[in-house]
Amino acid sequence: MGFVWLALIAGTTATLLWLMKLRGGLLTLAAAAIAFGCAGYAWQGRPGEAGANRAASQRPPPMSLTAARIVLMGQFDNADSWLIMSDNLSSRGNSQDAVGILRSAVREHPRNYKLWVGLANALTDHGRGLSPAARLAFANAAALAPGHPAPSFFLGLAEARSGNIPEALRLWRAILATAPANASWRPLVEDAVLAVGG
Repeated sequence: MGFVWLALIAGTTATLLWLMKLRGGLLTLAAAAIAFGCAGYAWQGRPGEAGANRAASQRPPPMSLTAARIVLMGQFDNADSWLIMSDNLSSRGNSQDAVGILRSAVREHPRNYKLWVGLANALTDHGRGLSPAARLAFANAAALAPGHPAPSFFLGLAEARSGNIPEALRLWRAILATAPANASWRPLVEDAVLAVGG
């Protein structure tokens, strides 16, 4: 159905160009531009259309990593500029550079647990699952922030994104078992448990 609409739009545009008295080289150039655009649209698999295929790296995680990061670790500190740059690259499908940015960040600030969590998340995106390098980054974050829920929470999220739901639930339930009843981030962890059927 998308190609029918595409052909209809291209034909209508070509007719309008003809009525605007574009002739000769200008008409040929405009028609070529339309054809080139249609070919690019078709080549990309009709992005945005319902049912369009997406690469695994373009599929969103079960919840927004950025929103969860802000709830658990705050914002407006030295790590944020690095994390925002990485988020922007990742949102454009450039997971390799997103990892590169955060590798540079942890070299410059090796004791910042937020950057290690960000690197672990970026490595999980890039590898389309939890890799040994991502596990090591999560372990570094946990060592730098003992008792903080963020490293375990995001490790659980990476486990869930990798298909290991039982381990994700185990990690999140362990966080909830020791979390204060009035912790501002507690609903986020509870929602994660519910989101994966726990």
